[in-house]
Amino acid sequence: MGTDADCAGTQHTPPIPPQPPRQDAPAAPATPPPPRHRPASPDADPRTTVLRPVPADPSVPPPPQAPPRPATPPPAPPRPRAQPPAAPQMPPHQAGYPPAPPAPPRQAPPGAPATPPPPRRPASFQDTAAFHLANSQALWTGGRARGRTPGAPPTPRPSRPVGAATGPYPGAATPSAAPVARAPRSRRRRLAIAACLVLGMGLIGGAAAGSWLTGAADAAPTPADSFAKGRDLWHDTPVDTLFPRTVDGLGVGPGGSDRRWTRIAVAPDGGCAKALDPALAKALAPAGCTRLLRATYTDATRSSVITVGALTTKTDAPGMLKLNSRFSTDNDGARTTMLPLPYAAKGTPADGFGRAQRASWTVRILTDVPVVVYAVSGFADGRTVTDPQPAESAVRPGTTTAPAESGLGHDAKALADRIEAILRKAAGIPVQTTEEP
Repeated sequence: MGTDADCAGTQHTPPIPPQPPRQDAPAAPATPPPPRHRPASPDADPRTTVLRPVPADPSVPPPPQAPPRPATPPPAPPRPRAQPPAAPQMPPHQAGYPPAPPAPPRQAPPGAPATPPPPRRPASFQDTAAFHLANSQALWTGGRARGRTPGAPPTPRPSRPVGAATGPYPGAATPSAAPVARAPRSRRRRLAIAACLVLGMGLIGGAAAGSWLTGAADAAPTPADSFAKGRDLWHDTPVDTLFPRTVDGLGVGPGGSDRRWTRIAVAPDGGCAKALDPALAKALAPAGCTRLLRATYTDATRSSVITVGALTTKTDAPGMLKLNSRFSTDNDGARTTMLPLPYAAKGTPADGFGRAQRASWTVRILTDVPVVVYAVSGFADGRTVTDPQPAESAVRPGTTTAPAESGLGHDAKALADRIEAILRKAAGIPVQTTEEP
């Protein structure tokens, strides 16, 4: 059994004070239950209603009425308040033990201002635009500033030292193989980037070179190149290109009619001595003659025949300019003594096409290529023409001569235009005509 000194150091548990007995509220006065079956009125009984009305018995007292229920219940009696338990009395200190020093009063931490109470929500919720706009700022910033003292700077997060171990929990070590495995990947990435750069530069260089070569190939040749190429057209160009099998002329006939010519004969290439009248050969002699190509065409009705020729000269560009100037100045192209000779192929509609059948002609001295182009036309039935007329004169509106009215002047001029355009195109010179030769 312990002494008082042994119990002095132990903690004393205060006794639980007695609770006063709970008093029940006074019960409301009992209300008699309503009768289970209220007697019906005698008038409502069909038997009495049908036979006779029976008056109610006055000796039966009426049923008692329930007292009226009060509008508000009576107030409950006030509940007695329980007194707080008194502080436990510590036993006085025993002799020989010093009294315990009093605990210092608890002080609030300095510098922490009092937090204002949060604003109360209005009694009735106002679901309006003005209410949401007025409280939107607090809704957005309230959560961020909830854990921070107003006016205090944000608490910086502790920085992790370089090389510190990272893992799913503090202090977990990361395998040291990660930096080692990342190095080959970065090296492969650098190699891939370098390869892409080299490939891209190669593609750009190839495209530039291809465009340069294509542009150089598509560029128009110089006049000297075209002139040199035109000198070799007679043996470098197929005959079907120089003299197509069919030639169409849209709106080149009399009155703007369309014409179509079909090739019926091609003369072997040869010299110029026997293919020109002596006067024309003499006029073209200063330019020389390398080769003469000829072909004969007929129209769709086979009523006219036309011989076209391309004479390749030996002179240079200044010589062709000089020949063209003299030929134009002397008007040699309009002289009847300087008519080209036709090519009369045996067994064709041009079999009877001779000197006497020549009705219209034209002679062109080209200056961009060393070629002289001519055309001569006549009737396919072999009729004789006593007054031939140059094609430039026969195509003039209002001309009533036989070559003009028969369309022989139009045939000679139109075919000469087509052969001239074909020669220029074959030499690489842009064709300015609206119709493709």
